[in-house]
Amino acid sequence: QVQLVESGGGLVQAGGSLRLSCAASGRTFSTYHMAWFRQAPGKEREFVAAISGSGGTVRYAVSVKGRFTISRDNAMNTLYLQMNSLKPEDTAVYYCAAGTYLTSTYYRQYDYWGQGTQVTVSS
Repeated sequence: QVQLVESGGGLVQAGGSLRLSCAASGRTFSTYHMAWFRQAPGKEREFVAAISGSGGTVRYAVSVKGRFTISRDNAMNTLYLQMNSLKPEDTAVYYCAAGTYLTSTYYRQYDYWGQGTQVTVSS
């Protein structure tokens, strides 16, 4: 089992950057494939990016490719999402998730979730 805690959200102007972190408990972090999802008010949870346990495979949603970078530090049990060139439509609560399906984009295939961190991008 793993517990996840996100941090790094906040308010930023369009064109700005933020770096989200997701701290994981437990000694098996590297065995989990990890992902970031987001959910805006009134919308379904949306896949953002995923990374394999080793960090060697990554996958991005079309809407963020080229602007966001997912990475992980298995020694520090931490997942990251570097977000650049932010747009107002990136405004959402961002969640990290852990699972055993390689870079799945389907939220139901993730077993563990953090509480979320709010990202607000002003125009």
